[in-house]
Amino acid sequence: MITVEDLHKHFGGFRAVDGASMKIATGSITGLIGPNGAGKSTLFNVIAGVYQPTSGRVLMDGEDITGLPPHDLFHKGLLRTFQIAHEFSSMTVRENLMMVPARQSGETLWNAWFHRGRIRNEELELARKADEVLDFLTISHLADERAGNLSGGQKKLLELGRTMMVDAKVVFLDEVGAGVNRTLLNTIGDAIIRLNKERGYTFCVIEHDMDFIGKLCDPVIVMAEGKVLAEGPAEHIMENEAVIEAYLGRGLKNKIKAEAGA
Repeated sequence: MITVEDLHKHFGGFRAVDGASMKIATGSITGLIGPNGAGKSTLFNVIAGVYQPTSGRVLMDGEDITGLPPHDLFHKGLLRTFQIAHEFSSMTVRENLMMVPARQSGETLWNAWFHRGRIRNEELELARKADEVLDFLTISHLADERAGNLSGGQKKLLELGRTMMVDAKVVFLDEVGAGVNRTLLNTIGDAIIRLNKERGYTFCVIEHDMDFIGKLCDPVIVMAEGKVLAEGPAEHIMENEAVIEAYLGRGLKNKIKAEAGA
């Protein structure tokens, strides 16, 4: 699905992504972990067209998509969510979902004047689909709530719902659990698994909650200092000496090992 080849993104002399290479297989839920500053979100931003790479390539199903803008990638089925949810706060939850599909008839003045029936029918269909999405995510009771009134976890569910309005192929989720209580995080995790198994979505997930990563993801890719450090099943990754050192630092790692052997 997604192949990243020797990707670099430099900001002046700072190498945020420094020669990262990885593959995200079709139909997988791939975890991307690493300490703060490892380059994970920058990598997402380069893949999703938010940043232009300094060098390297990104392929999607064999097609070179390096540097394509987000709206072009959107039409190809590649979507990216953010650590801080971006909702239209004054609009209802249902209306937020209905805004997602591109090229709606009501976007042109001609249709607004002469094809009001077409617009009305299209909006009824969008509302129906939005209600299906809300039901899937178990938040139908929030359909008419203003999005700005939602909790952090509910906003993350809304962002996930947006991807369902366009039948995304691959979704990059950036810290979906940030600021989310455990109950809602489990709901989000269940929705991701269902979208993967029932609708064939491919996911790549940045997350610091290793219980969440372990429940959802295989494989798990570890980044440190802009490079890929390790890859494998979650249980093996957390036993990897290089991964432990990247997260804890050598001094703390040695202290833990010494205490374990005492």
